Amino acid sequence: MIKTYDEAVDWIHSRLRLGIKPGLSRMEWIMKKLDHPEKELKAVHIGGTNGKGSTLTFLRSILEASGYDTGTFTSPYFEVFNERLSVNGKPISDEEIVELVNVITPLAEELEETDLGGPSEFEVITCMALYYFARMNRVPIVLLEVGLGGRFDSTNVIDPMLSIITNIGLDHTQFLGDTISDIAFEKAGIIKEGKPVVSAASQPDAQRVISSKAEQMNVDLYLHNRDFKADYKGASPAGEIFDYIGTDGKRTYEIGMIGRHQTENAALAVKAADLLEKMYSYKIEESAIERGLAEAYWPGRMDKLSETPAIYLDGAHNPEGMQSLIRTIETRFKENTVHILFAALKDKDLQTMVRELEKKVTSIALTTFDFPRAASPEELERYFLLNKHHTVMEWKKYLQAYKNKAGSDDILIITGSLYFLSEVRPVIVSN
Repeated sequence: MIKTYDEAVDWIHSRLRLGIKPGLSRMEWIMKKLDHPEKELKAVHIGGTNGKGSTLTFLRSILEASGYDTGTFTSPYFEVFNERLSVNGKPISDEEIVELVNVITPLAEELEETDLGGPSEFEVITCMALYYFARMNRVPIVLLEVGLGGRFDSTNVIDPMLSIITNIGLDHTQFLGDTISDIAFEKAGIIKEGKPVVSAASQPDAQRVISSKAEQMNVDLYLHNRDFKADYKGASPAGEIFDYIGTDGKRTYEIGMIGRHQTENAALAVKAADLLEKMYSYKIEESAIERGLAEAYWPGRMDKLSETPAIYLDGAHNPEGMQSLIRTIETRFKENTVHILFAALKDKDLQTMVRELEKKVTSIALTTFDFPRAASPEELERYFLLNKHHTVMEWKKYLQAYKNKAGSDDILIITGSLYFLSEVRPVIVSN
């Protein structure tokens, strides 16, 4: 019996030793032992390469504004582990974490003795989420974010009301394949029989794969830029403005998240909200959509933590995310002096990520952080060619020095790894 929160979180993290274990057999075994909590959820499943967390946040905010308590399962966390499971954006309590771990622990130990082997960390957390929202805190709707891929992701034991596939990019190629078609095939694995899918996949190969899967599963597919779209109108002081154009005409929205790419994520959320209303009788007023989009906030996505000096966090952890960051620099910060604090994981496509970034900024500080797969500054250096970079072993000292010398035109963007951002954010917020 686990008695304390620290013991519970330590046990969960101890499962990391098992690595990533694609496949649903262990999840199905545990779900059967728990009498299938996954079948009791009213859920929306959200996959894709980038934008999953932002799209989930926009939809959650719309549902909250409509009066629905909304459960979410997301990753990674930024400050406390409990953030992975939230209701209306509020993380679950330490006591609930302990209770959940004590439900899952004996099953994990029993499973360990079978030919299937023990569950991974992510499988354990997924089981906790499904059990929590089915048995401990029932809510009218749950939004579940895919961890890796889709077809064999542990969240794929659910039968959602609808699925969302954001965009498709070359990330996690060692697990998902090294072509857009391969990756789209894995992402499309979350499409379920008869349940609609909304997608922002833009490449012809990705659209072809997703369309084929949708047809196979007899579902309606709603594609961004074909069936609906976000027509970008420009930046606002707090975020971005866009026209949502769908079958029922044009609606204008302002979002409180920065970056043109966020208007696409917001459009996915609007389309999903429309489907929830039309197909499942959720009552979602236009005023709730407006308010939800304006109030949506997701840490680490062009997250402004300091006004003077200006400091932003942006989790551009793969080539597609970095391209979105570069577009934001080009449009919103073209008159500013932009500095970058960069740390990344070794297994990312770093050459593709940074090739264009260094052309758009004044300086880049390369650093590292306490994480098993974190690259050292020396390992990062080989990817930067324009002599704008320097290495920083102690990023906290770098931050303090930047705050002391930054001028009114200076912008610091901290980026490269969401895990790095989760270390940095509480340090900046507390100072």
